[in-house]
Amino acid sequence: MPRLFEPLPLGPLTLRNRIVVAPMCQYMSRDGEAGDWHAVHWGTLALSGAGLVIVEATAVSPQGRISWADLGLWDERTQAAIAHALAVARRHADVPFGIQLAHAGRKGACRQPWDAGGAPLPAEDARAWPVVSASALPYAEGHPLPQALDEAGIARVVADFAAAARRAVALGFDLIELHMAHGYLLHQFLSPLSNQRTDAWGGPLEHRLRLPLAVFEAVRAAIPAQVALGVRISASDWVEGGWDLAQSAVLARALDDRGCDYLHVSGGGLDPRQRIPLGPGYQVPFAAALRREVAMPVVAVGLITEPVQAETIVSSGQADAVALARGLLWNPRWPWHAAAALGAQADCPPSYLRAAPHAPGVLRPPPAADAATPA
Repeated sequence: MPRLFEPLPLGPLTLRNRIVVAPMCQYMSRDGEAGDWHAVHWGTLALSGAGLVIVEATAVSPQGRISWADLGLWDERTQAAIAHALAVARRHADVPFGIQLAHAGRKGACRQPWDAGGAPLPAEDARAWPVVSASALPYAEGHPLPQALDEAGIARVVADFAAAARRAVALGFDLIELHMAHGYLLHQFLSPLSNQRTDAWGGPLEHRLRLPLAVFEAVRAAIPAQVALGVRISASDWVEGGWDLAQSAVLARALDDRGCDYLHVSGGGLDPRQRIPLGPGYQVPFAAALRREVAMPVVAVGLITEPVQAETIVSSGQADAVALARGLLWNPRWPWHAAAALGAQADCPPSYLRAAPHAPGVLRPPPAADAATPA
């Protein structure tokens, strides 16, 4: 059995294989609500044969959205919309679903990426809102000046994450991932480039860790033990003097001590001055380094595109699982092809079993397939 297709425990949750669908923003919501697009998109990913599907960055408050079209989970209305889309996506797929909870901070109030490159909404646009951050420092020229969160604002952020996590549990999500990466609010508190506070929430590393760890602790306390809780981080800002691997190791150990079930290791996104040496598996060394620091499983991501490459990453111990995003948009059946290439089996709906006559035995019905009924 290739290591990539062995089961993987993530705390209370065991994945049937080590291929993770990374969260991918769709920018297709109206007033935070999931719709038909999400039901079809999530259903497609659920039928991919991956071991876990993580739903896109989902805002814990209206102010926490990246764009005006972001998915949200902040009230009964947004919860009901996700419930409908998730029920459709799950109807014919027995795969664990996770949700990534996020707050965009100073990178919020933007257009969709295909509209002017995702530029900030003009202040006079009715869809815009005031953005917040650790310090009153804009993301880049032309972006709005954020308001530095005060004590009451920080308390609201913590409460919003905990409330969204409780809603996620009520929706039946098997896993919650906290977004501390890609330059969004919790990352803004971590990095010395964006956090220049002089109070208890900024300055030395111990202080910059406080809000992300407070959010983790509040969410852990808000959800039952049978729901897995993980964190996604950017291991480096790729900017001189910014957040780096050494600081990431301190955060990773602190999360490990607090019962984090896995660490999802990405990079960048905080500062437009970043210089990222793109190439196959360019972020895997970060995952490998952090895996040596913690007991919890570590997920690698970033230009992991080939089955043999993915198998090498997990079989060599660089990471415990791999996450794919754009690669699964390009080829939603990537896990099937990986199974064929590596001599393993992948889950497949019974109606699709005829898809691989040239590779007998590669596709198998999932365990719950016998209970499936026509809809």
